[in-house]
Amino acid sequence: MPKPRLTLRQKDARIAWLLVAPSLVIIIGVTLWPIISTFILSFLNAPTGLNQARTFIGLQNYLQMLRDRAFWETIWRTLYFTAVSVSLELVLGLAIAQLIHSRPWGWKFLRFSLIIPWAVPTIVNGAMWRWIYSADFGALNGILMQLGLIDHYVPWLTLPDAAMNLVILADLWHTVPFVALILQSALATLPEELNEAGAVDGASAFQRFWYIRLPLLRPAILVALIVRTVEAFRVFDIVYIITSGGPASRTITISYLTYLNTFSYGNQGTGAALSFLISIVTITLAMIYIRFLYRPEDSQ
Repeated sequence: MPKPRLTLRQKDARIAWLLVAPSLVIIIGVTLWPIISTFILSFLNAPTGLNQARTFIGLQNYLQMLRDRAFWETIWRTLYFTAVSVSLELVLGLAIAQLIHSRPWGWKFLRFSLIIPWAVPTIVNGAMWRWIYSADFGALNGILMQLGLIDHYVPWLTLPDAAMNLVILADLWHTVPFVALILQSALATLPEELNEAGAVDGASAFQRFWYIRLPLLRPAILVALIVRTVEAFRVFDIVYIITSGGPASRTITISYLTYLNTFSYGNQGTGAALSFLISIVTITLAMIYIRFLYRPEDSQ
């Protein structure tokens, strides 16, 4: 019995799979295998060092982590960093995007200058702000002294109640341009006829923005929120450079705690469990954003 001949579409699909297969193999090897290895490691007691035996302990790493008070303090601290930084980024980014969209004098220079803070590597940004906050030669102390707001240099990064907010300020300088550029690009694609129709109907500038532009910006806002929330919850580098988790562990985030457990304390199993927890939380936050902000009609 002769084999059925393949249709043109089936032939194209076979060729497509042959072309994509090498890339899929590389992706699986680079991403999927490390994920599986880390997941297995989270169920082991895996101390760092030569000739250290790894033993299976089941869910002990997860249970120990959930019973640790320091872990929950770190979670709330990370959520505070994420909520404050992302909220301010969205508000400031939207304001800057609207300012550029109104095209005042010098708007092209403003749009171009936004690229500079965003293009600066996070490590460089953290080092720069650490110098700004320096108690010996920091620009912040110098400016406040010149304005007469303080009468002596303040060691800002040693203040437990201020350290996290100072890290958030440094993060804002680096990330607000990213949100502003996304929203400004979305504003540029909106049909101007809707705004003009609202003006003809007597709507104020605020009403046109709130009831016309803002709903149309929902897809762009969703993208910005998901990207920035995931990055903010996983924040590590800027904390490592500016405060190294201090003072008194008041700026230790969940990613920094993962780093400490894995490389400083030598608990690779606990570090792997923390890594999976970070993934679960970030995926959950992204799903919440999509649930409340995504509308199928926005993509049509």
